[in-house]
Amino acid sequence: MVELLNINTPFALESGESLPRLKIAYTTYGHLSPKQDNVVWICHALTANSEAEEWWPGLVGKGKLFDPGQYYIVCANILGSCYGSTNARSINPVTGQPYGRDFPILTIRDMVLAHQLLQAHLGIERIRLAIGGSMGGQQVLEWAVADPGLFENICILASNARHSPWGIAFNEAQRMAIGADPTLYDDGEEAGRRGLEAARAIAMLSYRNYRTYQQSQMEEDPDKLDDFRASSYQRYQGYKLHQRFDVLSYLTLSKAMDSHNLGRGRGNQEAALKEIQANALIIGIQSDVLFPVEEQAFLSNHIPRARLELIDSIYGHDGFLIESEEIGRLVRPFVEGKAHLNGYAKYTLRQRKKNGFGQLVKPPLPGTERF
Repeated sequence: MVELLNINTPFALESGESLPRLKIAYTTYGHLSPKQDNVVWICHALTANSEAEEWWPGLVGKGKLFDPGQYYIVCANILGSCYGSTNARSINPVTGQPYGRDFPILTIRDMVLAHQLLQAHLGIERIRLAIGGSMGGQQVLEWAVADPGLFENICILASNARHSPWGIAFNEAQRMAIGADPTLYDDGEEAGRRGLEAARAIAMLSYRNYRTYQQSQMEEDPDKLDDFRASSYQRYQGYKLHQRFDVLSYLTLSKAMDSHNLGRGRGNQEAALKEIQANALIIGIQSDVLFPVEEQAFLSNHIPRARLELIDSIYGHDGFLIESEEIGRLVRPFVEGKAHLNGYAKYTLRQRKKNGFGQLVKPPLPGTERF
C-alpha cells in the first residue's frame, strides 16, 4: 500500500530554488528487525513507482530474492514523479494553482535528500542493501557518496557516475518531440499525448537494440508494404506510457537524469567514488547501448570495494528489469553475505568491432586458455 509523508517546511533544492512543501509517496514491505539489519532500499528508475513488487515481480515478493518475510523493503516514489510525490501537477501553495511549467529543475541530489527525509521518518539508521537500476542506480550512487556510513552493501545495475552526452542527447530528442506537441500545456488528460508517445518511441530505441528488434519485431509477411510489426510496436509502447504517466513529470525527470554527476563540487568522479564505503556489486548488460558496460567498469575500478558482473542479454538496457533470474543469481549471495570481494575476476575490453561496440570479457584462468 502506498503511504504519504508530508513535509510542511520549505525544501531547498540544489538549483537554489525551493519547494514550499513536500509530499513523498512510498511503499514498504515486511517489518524492520530489532537490530535494523534487514533493510533493503530500492530506488526506482524513470517511469516506475514505489510499488516495486509491481514492476520488479521477479525479485520482490513472497518467495523471491527480496522476500518481505525476511527483509524490510522500502521504495520511495522519486521527487517529480506523478505517482504521488510532489511534481509539476501538484498545487503550489503560494499560488493555489498547479506548478505546471513553473515547476523548478530537480536533480538526483534533490531526490536523495528526499530519500533521507523518509529514512529519518522511518527511523532507519542502517541499510543492509540499496539497489537500483538506471536512474535508480544514479540515486544509490549519489546517496552512497553523500552518506558513506549508512550502507553495508549497494548494488548498481546498468548505471553510471555521470550521465553521458549520448544519454543526454537521447533525452533531449525526446523533449524536442514533447515540445513539438502544441497541446503540451493545455488542460485535460490528452494534453501532450502525441509528444509523450513520440518520446517513448524514441526512448525504446535506446532501451533495446538491433538484436532485440531483429528477434522480436521481424515482419512475418514478406509481401507487406506498410504497417510493419516494428511500427505498430513503437506506437503501442507510446500509447502504453501515455496511459500511465504524465508528460510534465517526464520532462522533469529526464532533466534530472541529465544533471547526474557525482563529481560536481567534489573534485571529480574518481574522487567521489572513492568515498563510498559500502561493498558494491556493479552489474552491466553487455548489449546495453544507453549505459554501455564501460560505464559500469569505470564504477568498479574506482569504488574501493567493488565487484563487476555482466549479463549477456538480448534486451539491452531493459535487461535490468527483465533478467530477474540472472540478477537474482548474482545478488543473492551478495546480500546474504556469502560472496567475497577478494579474488573477483577482472574484465577486459575486447577490441572494438567495426560496428563501434565493444565487449567486456573475463580473461581465462591460467592453464585454461584456448589458442
